[in-house]
Amino acid sequence: MYETVSAISTPHGKGGIAVIRITGAEAIGVADRVFFPKNGKKLSEIPSNLSVFGGIRKEDAEIDTGVAVVFRAPKSFTGEDTVEISCHGGILLAGSVLESTFLAGAVPAGPGEFTKRAFLNGKLSLSQAEAVMELIEAESEEKILLSAKKTKGSLTKKLDALIGELKYLLASTYAFIDYPDEDLTDVTPEEMEKRVGALEEKLKTLVDGYRSGKAISEGIPTVIAGKPNSGKSSLMNAILGEDRAIVSDIAGTTRDTIEEKAVIGKVILRLCDTAGIRDSSDPIEAEGVRRAERKLDAAELILAVFDTSRPEDADDERLLSLLADEKAAGKEIVVLFNKSDLPARLSPAFVSRAAALSGTAITVSAEKEEIAPLTEEIEKRYLSGAVGIDTGELVTNARQHASLRQALDAVRSAREALRSGMTQDVASLDLELALARLSETDGRAASEAVVNEIFSHFCVGK
Repeated sequence: MYETVSAISTPHGKGGIAVIRITGAEAIGVADRVFFPKNGKKLSEIPSNLSVFGGIRKEDAEIDTGVAVVFRAPKSFTGEDTVEISCHGGILLAGSVLESTFLAGAVPAGPGEFTKRAFLNGKLSLSQAEAVMELIEAESEEKILLSAKKTKGSLTKKLDALIGELKYLLASTYAFIDYPDEDLTDVTPEEMEKRVGALEEKLKTLVDGYRSGKAISEGIPTVIAGKPNSGKSSLMNAILGEDRAIVSDIAGTTRDTIEEKAVIGKVILRLCDTAGIRDSSDPIEAEGVRRAERKLDAAELILAVFDTSRPEDADDERLLSLLADEKAAGKEIVVLFNKSDLPARLSPAFVSRAAALSGTAITVSAEKEEIAPLTEEIEKRYLSGAVGIDTGELVTNARQHASLRQALDAVRSAREALRSGMTQDVASLDLELALARLSETDGRAASEAVVNEIFSHFCVGK
């Protein structure tokens, strides 16, 4: 039995209303000592899910009027008796109403306490609970749509099907192990290999989808690189839709990194504008160039900007050399030929070499904010062909991805064992590991430490 807790569930600050949420076995009793309906009944006598107007008291003094709703177990968000009291949204007033619930017997809720209880009481899976947090923190319309589908259990249902298949295969194997001479198993080694192969493909789809899920949910670490005055800062401002970086004709204006998040199409970029890459005798600018090169090493996506209005020079060649190294390291590189509104002076040979690093040549005018081709290219690279975006069956956080990768590795090992002629009981060792990792993904076998860590990142009151 958990303690009865309460917290303010609306953001801190002044507003039209504030909501104080109480949950636990004594939630209605606590609310009865704080909220007094104007119809003369006790709150505990009011039917579930019905809003009622009344007075809010603290130590027998009415401090406000508001509305209360009772949600009785198990038909509540947490699965416990829950009461939500809405009062006027003053900072001091909301705190005073909250304090009155403590005086009436509740204790302060911890971070994510309400959602954690919903998980522990079987109202939500762990992936649904994480989707609630993702929905709250959504920074793009696409993330809102994806997270909303996941809160309804879209990913959970996908994982349920995979877990069900693993359990079936393992049950068949256990029958083989217990009665090897009785032929009680329903699955032959050949059929098991085929079904394990199908599991491998489905798991691979989920694992591969993380790239798109991360692009929508967390954002892609992205560096804008180029020589001085190539238009890097103008490009950053165009993507952000505001004048965040200083734009000047003076070379070397940007000497430190400037970092912002930006939504471009359906994708989030964790943008970093850097100092122009060139040799410099100025120690401050030289340090800026070193920082730019370190950021290139840490980036997942590099937007390489070349000024088409000037002939290529040693600085362009230096950047091209750096990009070749980064491409070899597996980075995504998009080459942008900027200042398309001016006469082109880059040589065709250089343009061809630069475009070869990117796989395509994209022409933009950052100053005129004509960057639609860039948006299309990034969406194509990160979202094209991704399975699960429309259905919500998409992995969007690193914890889920790590567990799924481990499950995929175990399933692959089981398939290899079957292919090499080993018996089903040998393959079952890897299948058991895959089942354990899949169960961790959605919280069925997650440790208490993992669960506590996840909910510690939630806000108090959620």
